[in-house]
Amino acid sequence: MPACAPLATPDTPSDLTSVPRLDVAESLLTLLRDTTTEPRADTQLEALTLAVAADLPVLLWGEPGIGKTAALTQLAEALDLPLTTVIASVHEPSDFSGLPVVGDNPAEHGVPMAPPDWAVRLVRAGRGLLFLDELSTAPPAVQAALLRLVLERRIGTLRLPPGVRIVAAANPRSSAADGWELSPPLANRFVHLQWTHDHEVVVRGLAGIWPRATLPGLDPGKLPEAVDFARRAVCGLLSARPGLVHRLPSGETRRGGPWPSPRSWDMTLSLIAFATAAGSSREVLSLLVRGTVGDGPGLELLACLDRMDLPDPEVLLANPAGADLPTRGDLRQAVLDGVVEAVRKRPDRSRWDAAWALLVRAVESGAPDLVVVPATTLASLRREDWDVPASIEKLAGVVTLSRRADRATVRAAAVTAKRGR
Repeated sequence: MPACAPLATPDTPSDLTSVPRLDVAESLLTLLRDTTTEPRADTQLEALTLAVAADLPVLLWGEPGIGKTAALTQLAEALDLPLTTVIASVHEPSDFSGLPVVGDNPAEHGVPMAPPDWAVRLVRAGRGLLFLDELSTAPPAVQAALLRLVLERRIGTLRLPPGVRIVAAANPRSSAADGWELSPPLANRFVHLQWTHDHEVVVRGLAGIWPRATLPGLDPGKLPEAVDFARRAVCGLLSARPGLVHRLPSGETRRGGPWPSPRSWDMTLSLIAFATAAGSSREVLSLLVRGTVGDGPGLELLACLDRMDLPDPEVLLANPAGADLPTRGDLRQAVLDGVVEAVRKRPDRSRWDAAWALLVRAVESGAPDLVVVPATTLASLRREDWDVPASIEKLAGVVTLSRRADRATVRAAAVTAKRGR
């Protein structure tokens, strides 16, 4: 070896070039893919898993790149369900309704409709997550063929087993490639969830830790109670508002979203029962209800649910000292109004005194302005032989202050109007 020849070491460039460059790239990709998950409260992810648990078709709406496909992939892994992705826009209607196969004697046996290979694999597996991606880019003919798949779970002569769940994803028409509005019959078969990104979740996920999707824990002891609660809520609203049973929106865009029909109310009932049995938050329930029957009917139903959870006025009047009043202002106002109305319907000295005690308790526990109207109404119910309770002294300042504020508001409005002339 010549004296001037350098010794070969592992750090020399000649040694590095001996390693295939794609192998190094693959090692780097492996490190980038090495992520973990953690349990984390996520409202939209919990709503998605509840709808999947209830075996209802779900449609995720969101802008491109928002993470809809990644969420479905992670959900399938968390639930240990094989994921089958079908891009609806690149298929023909016959791919969902079945391909005709002519046999030896079609006049005697007919022409059967053969299902596609992905449907056969799902049936053989007996379980799985069918992901219909890019639904808003599917032309009307393909959307029509999807109706039977989404509702009846049939593709050709096959019927998907109960262990298969259906989730779809779509971009708004404004951001979809050659997008279409969903047809009303297809839209009414889905639970629509608006998929958005959470800044903290994205940053933590890019750092290597993503939230984990888990099936909701349903309390076996609450199942009958949850079903009864859901039936009373939905039937109570529709009995009072029969016009909400079926209301097809007038605009094309709104018809492609959630709207009330007997089918979507039945889905809503199931979702309320599941959310109640799982002890889900009101935010999760709001996403599910409004994503099934629309914002207007959904908010009316949520208001009914709130009223169903309110304490009985008679129970409060029987034990005002131990009353547990709601913390939300609107619900507390409804409870106090209900107590005063109960006294008005059945006036009695002891009930009148108990109502005053409840108003005092409401003042002491916060939001004193909420007792002004109930206190004024309750005072008007006094009989001549009823002594004014000592507790009313604690409310006098609140009512007086409120009246002064009202008069000040009226004076300010009058001055503003005068200046505007």
